[in-house]
Amino acid sequence: MRKQLLSHPLALGASLLIAMTSRADEPVGGTRASSKSKADRPPRKMVVGTVIFGPYGKYPGLDERLKVLSGLVDTMAEEAARAYPGRGLDLAVLPETTVTDTHGPASQRAIPLRGPVLETFSTLARRHKTYLVVPLDLAEQGPSGTVYSNAAVLVDRRGAVAGIYRKVHPVALLHHDDLEGGITPGREFPVFDCDFGKLGIQICWDIVFDDGWQALADKGAEIVVWPSASPATAKPAARAGQHRYFLVSSCWRNNSTIYEPTGLVAARVESPGKPLIHQMDLSYAVLGWSAPLRDGKLFRDRYGDRAGFHYQPREDLGLFWSNDPHTTIGEMVRTLGLEEIDPQVARNQRLQNAARGGPAH
Repeated sequence: MRKQLLSHPLALGASLLIAMTSRADEPVGGTRASSKSKADRPPRKMVVGTVIFGPYGKYPGLDERLKVLSGLVDTMAEEAARAYPGRGLDLAVLPETTVTDTHGPASQRAIPLRGPVLETFSTLARRHKTYLVVPLDLAEQGPSGTVYSNAAVLVDRRGAVAGIYRKVHPVALLHHDDLEGGITPGREFPVFDCDFGKLGIQICWDIVFDDGWQALADKGAEIVVWPSASPATAKPAARAGQHRYFLVSSCWRNNSTIYEPTGLVAARVESPGKPLIHQMDLSYAVLGWSAPLRDGKLFRDRYGDRAGFHYQPREDLGLFWSNDPHTTIGEMVRTLGLEEIDPQVARNQRLQNAARGGPAH
């Protein structure tokens, strides 16, 4: 290791940055969930779709908006079928509150889930055999009257409601004390068990607050979707890298992006209305720099198309996965004598603590 470090002075830079943000008694990555490797599970491919769609201008009415959104989902499914024959779309994500009007108080914007909204998206989910994330301002009956939430509804492949996330951190705009015109903040950060893996949801300004992202990691989320009016990129990348889950943004403008558990961009779309379709594998290994790895070329030389990877020399970091149903990526990593980065950093931290006689403080 000393020889490797001397030959590459920037080696493990990304690892050390992660370590510095963690407490000495906490697994690297700042979350208990990230310390458990997914590399020893068989390949788990899934195809996700997202899009840029800004509900600007005058609201055209619910029927017209549902037609537009249905067309976007249809296009995602068609492109997924072309790009990945025999697989199709596993998850489609729409941007924040795109079903409902964005003008006026929440009491006027919000609508019930029953009726045309649920009928439309249930039909789409069954037609394309996909999960859908449907964001809207939702009106629900509570113990003391109607409650209005900025929500994202998860519809499963059968067209049933698998769950609802209600935005925990709605925004009070400059010089306003009301939250998004009367939205009630949510109370929970649920993780939903889907047939492809564990899914979490955050919405727009939730990105600013740590609690939801940490809670989803603690509950084992493997992919987090982020419907948003903001097209932010730095924060989502940091959340994905810190907590070691995939993050899928679906935004009103500028970009919608899929981030890997490294924080690196897997795929991005910048053209409004053009869907982004991408296949990911929820069983993966994250590797940092080492001389034998040769920026990933070791995998290509040894395994060819049986393994895939996205390695970024600029970050000394990469995501690796298996395309062989009989061999996990974890087996490949061990056969090559390599070490995943989070255990590597944790091991280094233990050695450092032992050498200095305890944690730094």
